[in-house]
Order: sequence, then C-alpha cells, then structure tokens
Amino acid sequence: MPSKYAILLDGGFVTKKLQGKLGRFPNANDVQQECERIAKSPHLAGRDLLRIYFYDASPAKDRLKNPVDGSPLDLSVTNEFKQHVSLLDTLELMPNFAVRKGELVVHGWRLGNQALKGMLASPRAPMAKDFVPDLEQKGVDLRIGLDIARLALREMVDFIVVATGDSDLVPAFRFARREGVRVILDHMGHGIRRELKAHADIVL
Repeated sequence: MPSKYAILLDGGFVTKKLQGKLGRFPNANDVQQECERIAKSPHLAGRDLLRIYFYDASPAKDRLKNPVDGSPLDLSVTNEFKQHVSLLDTLELMPNFAVRKGELVVHGWRLGNQALKGMLASPRAPMAKDFVPDLEQKGVDLRIGLDIARLALREMVDFIVVATGDSDLVPAFRFARREGVRVILDHMGHGIRRELKAHADIVL
C-alpha cells in the first residue's frame, strides 16, 4: 500500500502569511497553490495525499461601538468578513479539503499596534481610529491537535505536514512522532521558536 500524508493548515497563520506576501486577502486558489507547493516537496515524492485540513474560526458578526466617539461598527458588513466567509465556503467545496471551524470571540476594543507604537514614541490622547476590535480565536489549536492524534493512532498516514508558527502544537508533534508518524513543519518563512523545529522531523 502506498504511503499516505495529510496537510494540516493553521488557517489564521496561513491567511496572514499569504496576505503579507500577496498584499491582499488570499482566496481559495492561493491556499490551493500553497498546498501544491508543499506536495512537491521531495520528502513526499511517491506518496498519496489523504486530505488537506484547514483550521480557522468563522468571522465575527458582532456590532460594536467605538470607545472614543461611539461610532458603530458592524463586523458582518466589512470586506474582511465577506472575504473570510468566501474563503471558508469555497475551501469546503474543493476536492480533498476539510474545513474545521473554531470560534472567534470578541472582547471589545484594543489599541492597534501601529497606534500604540506611535503613542509610545510621541505621547498623545487616543483617537477613535486608534482602536481595533479585540478578537480571540478559540478551539483551533485543539482541533489541530486532536486530528494529529487521530491520524497517528488510526495509522491513517505516515507523514503529517503542518503549516503553522504556533509552538502550542509541540505536544501534538511529540505524540505523533511517538506513534511512528513523521512530522513535517512548514513555517512559511515565519520566525518560530526553536522547540517547534526541534519536535518536527523535517522543516521545510
């Protein structure tokens, strides 16, 4: 029986890296091209793809009021919301893709990174435009870890490729390797902690 592999994509990470590379929000074809790049790795030559798993949270639909001027913000009508929904909906219907959805929790507002840096360099009162919604993904890492364990325990694949920069997945990497599955890490050029590399068999 031919050796099989699975590709697991940390959606938030992959989307952010592609957005930085492309200068726009990525679409499903962009994600597919990244998977094709991974599949061409010599480490996967002669092996069959089981499935591509894409882990992300559905975008938030909350309505917020800016803490400075009280202006309303409906997250469900933003371009980012529409692009995010389109990406997930399209990936769900693509061959060999499975989308696993976590939850996106809105904690109100926070100062944007650029505004914070500017205010530290040159102190001033915060303005309405300085604030951005404070969003937190929940359940995505858990789903990635559970699927790594399931694929390993059921001996469904011999190789697991994980595109991520999250060192919280180290325990899942260690578990898979103990079960005899080889773990390939694709950090897409992102700076990552040494321990994440140390617990992968191969780093692309």
